[in-house]
Amino acid sequence: MAESAGRTGPLHYDIQYGAEVADARRDGRAIVALESTIIAHGLPRPDNLRVAREIEAAVRATGAVPATIGMLGGRLVVGLDDAELTRLAGSDTVAKLSARDLALAAASGVDGATTVAATSVVAAAAGIGVFATGGLGGVHREAAQTFDESADLVTLAGTPITVVCAGVKSILDVAATLERLETLGVAVAGYRSRRFPGFFVTDSGHDLHWSLDSPEHVAEVIRARRRHGLGGGALVVANPLPPQEQLDPALHDTTLATGLARMAEAGVTGKEVTPFLLAHFHSATAGASLAVNIRIILRNAELAGRIAVAAAEAEAAHAAEFAGAAEPTGTAG
Repeated sequence: MAESAGRTGPLHYDIQYGAEVADARRDGRAIVALESTIIAHGLPRPDNLRVAREIEAAVRATGAVPATIGMLGGRLVVGLDDAELTRLAGSDTVAKLSARDLALAAASGVDGATTVAATSVVAAAAGIGVFATGGLGGVHREAAQTFDESADLVTLAGTPITVVCAGVKSILDVAATLERLETLGVAVAGYRSRRFPGFFVTDSGHDLHWSLDSPEHVAEVIRARRRHGLGGGALVVANPLPPQEQLDPALHDTTLATGLARMAEAGVTGKEVTPFLLAHFHSATAGASLAVNIRIILRNAELAGRIAVAAAEAEAAHAAEFAGAAEPTGTAG
C-alpha cells in the first residue's frame, strides 16, 4: 500500500510513498533514493529484478530504508514495493523518464522508470537527501559537433542532493564532463580517493581537488552545506571500485576502441549511443562488464546507506543538543 502525499517539496510533485518509506519519513529514519531505469532498461532479464532486490537489501543492511522511485499508471511512487518492482522489471512498455518527461508521463498515465535526473528531483522533492546510482550521464564524445550532453548535469546543478556514483560512464568524454560539472557548480569529491573513477575502471585518469574519508565525513559536508545555505546543487561522491574488482583496464580500452569504431560505421548517434556501447561491452567482454556494473551499484548502495545513517544521526544529535540548550535551567522565585 502506498501513502498519498499530495503536493510535496519545492517542486510540488504529486507523490505516493510506499509503506516502508512513509514509516521512515514519520520516524526520521535514514532513507536512500534509488533509480528505476537500471531495472527497466539497464540490466537484462531476469538479472534486473534480482539485482533490484539486492540493491535494496544492501541499503537495508546499513540500517537505512531504500526508496526505489518509479511511475505506475502516471503516479509517482517513492518506495516501490516488490510487486511494483516486478511490474517495471517485466514490461516492454516502460517509458524512460528524465526530469523533463515527468509531467508528460503523468498526464499520459504511463508506467515509467526514472533516470538519474528524474530520480534526483523527485527524491529532493520528497525530502530525501541521499541517492545511490551506478554512474552519471555526462558530455558525449563529439559533443562539440552534436551538443549531446546528459540532462543529469544541469539537473544536478539545481538539485540539493548527495549522489553516490562510480563517476561517469567511461564511454563518455570524462574530461569534458568534469569541466561542465565545475562550470555548473556541482561539488565533486572522491571517496577515499583524489582520482575520479571511470565507472568500469577504478581510475579515469583525472584528478579531484577533494576527498572524503568516511560516511561521517560526508555527513559533515551535508550538514555544512545546509547550515551555511550552500546546498543549492548536488554533492557528487565518486566511489571507485577497488582495483581487484574493476574491469581489466586493457580489456576496457580495447573494447571501447572497437565499440567506437563500430558505432561510427553503423552511424549510431544521439540517445542510441549509450545503449549501443553498453551492449557492445557486454558482448565483447563475455558478460564481465555486466558483473562489474552490478558490483558498482551494490557498493554504491551500501555506501549511500552508511552516509544516510550518519547524516540522520548527526541531525538527531544536533536536534537533541538544540533542545537541551533551549530547556530552562531553573524556576522563577
